[in-house]
Amino acid sequence: MKKTSLVQNKALGLLAALLTVSIWASFLIGTRFAVEGNFTVEEVLILRLVPGAIALSPLMLKFDLIPRGQSWLSALILMIGASALFPYIVSSGLVYAPASDGGALAPGILPFWTALAVFFITKERPNRFRTFGLVLILTGALVVSLWDIFFNSSNDSWKGHLRFLAGSGLFAIYSVIFRQSGLSPLHSLVIGLFWGTLFIVPLLLWSGNVSFSQSNPLEIVLMIILQSFIIGVSATFLYNFAVQQLGAAEAGAFGALTPILALIGGVMLLGELFEPIKVTGIIIVALGVLLASGLIGSSSN
Repeated sequence: MKKTSLVQNKALGLLAALLTVSIWASFLIGTRFAVEGNFTVEEVLILRLVPGAIALSPLMLKFDLIPRGQSWLSALILMIGASALFPYIVSSGLVYAPASDGGALAPGILPFWTALAVFFITKERPNRFRTFGLVLILTGALVVSLWDIFFNSSNDSWKGHLRFLAGSGLFAIYSVIFRQSGLSPLHSLVIGLFWGTLFIVPLLLWSGNVSFSQSNPLEIVLMIILQSFIIGVSATFLYNFAVQQLGAAEAGAFGALTPILALIGGVMLLGELFEPIKVTGIIIVALGVLLASGLIGSSSN
């Protein structure tokens, strides 16, 4: 019975990871569309944080909002890392670079950053299957992204690429710290929304880039649904659940599927360029995910 329960939990974790990366692709495509159109990055983040915090405010009275037993740095990352810092950094990158680049250099490189974070924080090494998978993921992500970087990018796209890499690295650290914290996915979500709204929203308002003067009420409502309830709440909860059931490295490996979805969505919905060479990178990434996710070979966790 116990073995059956473990298998079921892993299956649920895999499903949660797959749903998460699908939502992440929607985040990249929707945010790129928003910041190219009628919203600033600051406005998008406010619509991500505030409605979700209001909706979950009853739970804020139930849960302890202080991450106990953590160093001050770990507590800070749990409080504002996934809820505010990661989405702000990546969203600001989408001002300069397309969603397909964001998919390759943010969630696409996440398994690599997560493996490094796991090693430095816990000294845990991936087995040979996952190591090879990580190499494939990195190779595929580079094929997908570097073609645009060197041949088709605007002069400012490197600013977006650096932001994607920085945001991905931060999220990898958050993943490992969350797994070690002992917090439930819902508890972590509530902590992030509370402190992200309390600390970050005043800074966003102070920036002077929040007026919503270029957007109409319908656009604002649609952005709230996408950014706050689908991405900010659902994706964060699902990813935390996947990390809890699978481990940080295994859940992070699924992030490499996002370049595939972001590339397809960027081409179909945003009119972004599709280079045939990227197909090769997509196939390499998919194979890497299969190995790095632990679906093949014995687990090192």
